Amino acid sequence: MLAIERKNEILSILQKEQRVLVSELSKRYDVTDETIRRDLEKLEQEGFVKRTYGGAVLNKNHDVDMPLRIREKTNRDEKQIIAGLVRSLVEEGDRIMLDASSTSLMIAKELKEMKKLIVITNSVEVLIELAGHDGIQVISTGGNLNETSLSLVGNAAQKVLNGYHVDKAVFSCKGLDMEAGMTDSNELDSDIKNAMSACADTAILAVDSSKFDKVSFVKTMQLKSGDILVTDRAPSRDWKTYLEEKGIRLVTPAE
Repeated sequence: MLAIERKNEILSILQKEQRVLVSELSKRYDVTDETIRRDLEKLEQEGFVKRTYGGAVLNKNHDVDMPLRIREKTNRDEKQIIAGLVRSLVEEGDRIMLDASSTSLMIAKELKEMKKLIVITNSVEVLIELAGHDGIQVISTGGNLNETSLSLVGNAAQKVLNGYHVDKAVFSCKGLDMEAGMTDSNELDSDIKNAMSACADTAILAVDSSKFDKVSFVKTMQLKSGDILVTDRAPSRDWKTYLEEKGIRLVTPAE
């Protein structure tokens, strides 16, 4: 197994169990304790973990971007529910934008059976997922590659987005708060989502329930009247009241 594959597996374990032990990992991967310590040291340098005596714990800092391969495995059932709900909001012939979130990748999988659709995306994974499907025209933003999120970002990507007008823009975020609004971990991803929202008749925020009442590093935007919030389960009564007052449509399995 390559070192990068082992590190990603360790991150997946941490996502589930929150902590790991050097002794257990060395037996699992049949490598020395020193090899595992070097893996954990590298993960700590990248901001993903905090080393402890004999092991490490997951860094729960919301400003840290987990690799897309790891995020795909996190809250997978919830994201699948959200993807199905978003699919019900997309009509044949729509022009949509999809961001590079793991939730958008799930949504792309749900859209593959549509007969007529235009999708503009900054996600390398979404491009691959939708490639070759008759009736679905896929447009890439181009731009600088973010290797962690497999997203295309920067001025070039924003310039392409600004050249289009779409029916719906679908994106996710790291945190959602009544006062701070949508927040993300870095400015480049935040700028892309702002650009997508500005190009769309309707913005659709697709976010699992774990993101509510969380604030990350970069303020992105506030949803506006007429926008849609899609989540996997009904939020609190305070959130329902807040969304109703703002004119934001709430879509959950129960709605």
